[in-house]
Amino acid sequence: MSNDKTWLSLDETADYLDMGKTALYALAREGRIPASKVGKKWMFERASLDVWMRSSQPPELYLLNLGFDAEGENTLREPQRDGYARVHEFLRSGKNQAIIQIPVGCGKSGLASILPLGLAEGRVLVIAPNLTIKRELFDAMDITNRRKCFWRKASVLSDVQMSHGPLACTLDTGNLSVATKSHLVITNVQQLATNPDKWLKRFDDDFFDMIIVDEAHHSAATSWQAVIDRFPSAKVVLLTATPFRSDRQELDGELVYRYSFRSATLKGYIKRLKASYVAPQQIELGFTDKSGQSYTLDEVLQLKEKDWFSRAVALATPCNEHIVDSSLAKLEELRESGTNHQLVAVACTINHAREIRSLYRERGYTAEVIHSKQTPEKEAEVLRDLRNGTLDCIVQVQKLGEGFDHPKLSVAAIFRPFRTLAPYIQFVGRIMRVVVQNDPAHPDNVGHIVTHLGMNLDQRLKEFKEFERDDQAFWEKVIGGAEPEVPASVREGDARLRVGETTVVHGEIVDSLWEEDFTSAEDQQVIDDLRDRMRLLGLDTKDVEEFVKKAQRGGMRRGSATEAFPKLPQRELEEARRRLNEQAQRLAKILLTHVDLKMTGREIPYKYKTLKLSGRDNYVCALMMVNKEIGKRLGKERDEASVEDFKATSDALEEVRKLLARRLRKAKADYEQSEA
Repeated sequence: MSNDKTWLSLDETADYLDMGKTALYALAREGRIPASKVGKKWMFERASLDVWMRSSQPPELYLLNLGFDAEGENTLREPQRDGYARVHEFLRSGKNQAIIQIPVGCGKSGLASILPLGLAEGRVLVIAPNLTIKRELFDAMDITNRRKCFWRKASVLSDVQMSHGPLACTLDTGNLSVATKSHLVITNVQQLATNPDKWLKRFDDDFFDMIIVDEAHHSAATSWQAVIDRFPSAKVVLLTATPFRSDRQELDGELVYRYSFRSATLKGYIKRLKASYVAPQQIELGFTDKSGQSYTLDEVLQLKEKDWFSRAVALATPCNEHIVDSSLAKLEELRESGTNHQLVAVACTINHAREIRSLYRERGYTAEVIHSKQTPEKEAEVLRDLRNGTLDCIVQVQKLGEGFDHPKLSVAAIFRPFRTLAPYIQFVGRIMRVVVQNDPAHPDNVGHIVTHLGMNLDQRLKEFKEFERDDQAFWEKVIGGAEPEVPASVREGDARLRVGETTVVHGEIVDSLWEEDFTSAEDQQVIDDLRDRMRLLGLDTKDVEEFVKKAQRGGMRRGSATEAFPKLPQRELEEARRRLNEQAQRLAKILLTHVDLKMTGREIPYKYKTLKLSGRDNYVCALMMVNKEIGKRLGKERDEASVEDFKATSDALEEVRKLLARRLRKAKADYEQSEA
């Protein structure tokens, strides 16, 4: 029989498949094998038979025998190709738990898609940290999704190879029978671990041969480890953009491959980032409304490591205004390309985020806040406006985490201190995705990080650069210790807070904006990469090394301070009125926490009769008390008040809180005495 024969007869096919002619005839007649009847004879196409044989293989052989070649004709990126090769070597050496670190935007989902090919000797469990990433991973491994299937997009597998698999499923609507028929099961950890009896315990402990965990720094959680421990013989591959677990401890396993941020920038996989710092010539700090002490820039550089100082800077309106102006200047600079770049900001608390939103709106930019206390409908509305370009700025409080993909976010404005490196890198990751793929020189592939020198974030960038140098001693130092996150009750406004901060910034004079590159260009790798690129373009490479040395600029560069953006009086008034209304609602909550009353309770309207309030619950009554006192302070209707009136009243809210708390405590004591 000729080896290049396209169509085979019944006898030739029986020999090719090593099968009896009677059994083959029965399969053809029943339509269980690809065959065509010409007259009275059955004919079989060789290519279709090859696909049929692969699809008929048991699960432990299917992915192993797909014929995937990472070095073949495909469009895999460097970290995908090299990461696959390193994992292949690692697993074939008999080791079992590998860690791969590649930056956001470099193709982590694609790498997760190819890792099972030729390596998994059975079914594969792919675990995502949230629903967004789960959908992205399923789309990448769904052979019926012709637009998003990664194997097709990257020419990793042919249409013929994918005619019967690999088959992927989720646990959303499927059941155990569907998972049994599939080669890849993609889920988020909540589905498996929240109710183990529903899924986890129903799988035999050898049901999966490989487990791939995306955004693996979440594997610190007990729930993640419970899933991994359920399948003790499975190969485990942990994928992460940052080498830190959620508890800041080192991931369990061996780091087999790490693709640097510097390399990703040079290849055009992520944006070229620059960090800018508002540098005050002089800043005045005091306590509440008392006059304070002025500090020079040299003194700021010494004090910025103190928590009280960096927090005062973070929450100070004058400092926030300078960050806002500088970040908008960077946004406008990027928009000169014609692309509608957008800005993401991070704040300390929800109340702080609302204040920052007002600062952007006063300057004529559309801005919204996103946080964990919003309704799903409101969150979806904000994200929709961001994606369709309606919003210029989005201000977040611990949202927009892993898997949020919006390349036009190109300016990161930081209004809060980060005490450790991990959350700093994770936030900056929101602006790393490129607008134009694989073009490092494109003007749209630039991102800016803007903050205030007094928040000590230049120290985080210094740590990041040390980390990029593969300093193992530094790695061990920086991954230890927890980031002191703001407690949820404080972040959401439920704690016993003061209305204002104890330490305040009365004002500052800014005369410069310092700038430095996010990644350092300082080793032979830069020269080699640039030489390769110039060679491909047919350019002379002899002067590359000298060119790189001239282009390298060490340390920070001092630039001119940003001009203040103009504010229309009308917008200032609108935002001042909005902020006072929001602060009134927040003050009502704070007031109740200070007197140990629940918002949904009914003590105030039904028991504390001396207050003469008739709202439906404690919160409504407290809000009525607050608004009445605010009205007294304003001395006029809100529609008639000026910006100065609103700001003066906002500054007096701590006094209002003390006054109303005393009034509530007295009413509470009067009631308890009457009941005694």
